[in-house]
Amino acid sequence: MQRIAGAVAAANQPAEAFQAAVIRRLLRADRALLAGLAAYRRHPYSRTLPDPPVIWAEGGSRLLDYATSEAGPLVLFVPSLVNRAQVLDLMPGRSLLRFLAGQGVRPLLLDWGWPGEAERRFSLTDYIAGRLERALAALPGPVVLVGYCMGGLLALAAALRRPDRVSALGLLATPWDFHADAAEATRARAAAALLPGLEPMLNATGTLPVDAIQTLFAGLDPFGIPQKFRAFARLDPASERAAQFVALEDWLNDGVPLAAPVAREALGGWYGANTPHRLAWRVAGAAVDPAALAMPAFVAVPARDRIVPPASAQALAARLPRAAIHPAAAGHIGMAAGSNAEAALWRPMLAWLRGL
Repeated sequence: MQRIAGAVAAANQPAEAFQAAVIRRLLRADRALLAGLAAYRRHPYSRTLPDPPVIWAEGGSRLLDYATSEAGPLVLFVPSLVNRAQVLDLMPGRSLLRFLAGQGVRPLLLDWGWPGEAERRFSLTDYIAGRLERALAALPGPVVLVGYCMGGLLALAAALRRPDRVSALGLLATPWDFHADAAEATRARAAAALLPGLEPMLNATGTLPVDAIQTLFAGLDPFGIPQKFRAFARLDPASERAAQFVALEDWLNDGVPLAAPVAREALGGWYGANTPHRLAWRVAGAAVDPAALAMPAFVAVPARDRIVPPASAQALAARLPRAAIHPAAAGHIGMAAGSNAEAALWRPMLAWLRGL
């Protein structure tokens, strides 16, 4: 807009010309946005990857076994509670789990599933000291436990509680210091301040619904959503990039509600009070302190992460005694499933696993 204003001023045009130029610019942007949304809606891609065998289940949760051989190291992946687990198995050529399976690793995925009547009463302690620990107990021998985003905090707490079941810990884009800088602290406190207004919804449904979660995430980068659809409108619909965009967008739009007790802990505790960084976050009564973790850890910090700022994840790495820090040249989702994911994360993590 400054360029338009400058051009109008340089041409000695009246203010009405500037107003008309702004309107024309907005109309062009709107047309591009609508074209991108329409192209997304009519794109024929749909996910067809079959699920691997289920080796354990409880409630709505399942353990999926991606192994092509049982000889490799056992690695259990723990995703976030607010998104479908399939981001780690997105599409052919964009599956971290199938890549590792092809390299001699035995990857397992904990699919949390949709929160049913029982899960809607779950706290973080119920998920960690209950369901996750029971999944670990169902597996033979110690495993490498890898958590992605929110799942990294769950995996960290489980590894501290059960070092007999976990031999090493991987943390992918995992937050720790929710007030890592002034801007981040402002955003986190603003999210926490929404909690009282969300209480009627939490009480009525027992969850924080998907639409509310997506609204919170959209607030992290409000201009990013229209920009990505405008860019999508320029892609060849038959291209691999277009199919990948649709696969990721389908995943983002297919979220999972968050149990009300967990929503209160996350928004009020993590975001509002910064309880992890202050060592005030407790699971089953015990403080979660990464400094007490004696096992090797792999910490992947995406350089272009807008969901978990690098400083937040780096604060966690700094407190781990045996952390191998991997700065990934990618964003939060791109590191796991983007076109550069193999170089940004998959192969560096494979090298770490082979070195254990």
